[in-house]
Amino acid sequence: MNIEEYRMRGKEMVDYIADYLENIRDRRVFPNVKPGYMRNLLPESAPLEGEEWQNIFLDVERVIMPGITHWQSPHMHAYFPATSSFPSLLGDMLADAVNCLGFTWASSPACTELETIVMSWLGKMIGLPDVFLHTNSASKGGGVIQTTASEATLVCLLAGRTQAIRRFHEHTSGLSDSEINARLVAYCSDQAHSSVEKAALIGLVRMRYIKSDDDLCLRGDALREAILNDTKLGLIPFWVSV
Repeated sequence: MNIEEYRMRGKEMVDYIADYLENIRDRRVFPNVKPGYMRNLLPESAPLEGEEWQNIFLDVERVIMPGITHWQSPHMHAYFPATSSFPSLLGDMLADAVNCLGFTWASSPACTELETIVMSWLGKMIGLPDVFLHTNSASKGGGVIQTTASEATLVCLLAGRTQAIRRFHEHTSGLSDSEINARLVAYCSDQAHSSVEKAALIGLVRMRYIKSDDDLCLRGDALREAILNDTKLGLIPFWVSV
């Protein structure tokens, strides 16, 4: 595809997306397909030669859409809201074209600086103390954007694990990191999201599930009791997900 065809196909894609969103309420929200439905619609092996774009694009409706759960639909009431606005769709197009990798400041200064500014905006909006903001000179760092809630949970647990191991070394010697890690224990409600359990599995720490009350809330007295019991057993409480 050359630049001129890209211009034409890009306009067609915008029209397709606009039509899709405009008429999405007419589509069945949950697909009426069974596992493996796509296997008979596509070749058994990858093609040796590339196809014309118009032929590829026909597969969107023929192959892809029959198996799509339409999260953008106003009739979608499962999971959590995941709607995208028109400005965000345009922003994704531009981001895909620029395709910057913001893993360091030097790899894309604008990417890094915009993230720190927006995270400070968010911190102020939800009333976080100044120590959590990038704009505070005494701060060790503000927030960063994670790709998913599950990833954010994992990163939080791993950060807590690292800090707990470091603090243990400061007042006790003779144990390796792995030995300390084996004694770490995290806590969450028995109503916690599955991402919390997955984070503990990946982080190789034990997770204590605290029974919630009649309102499905984690109560402080139950958490306190669990922490005291684990401390008596020689374990190291280090992380709570509420």
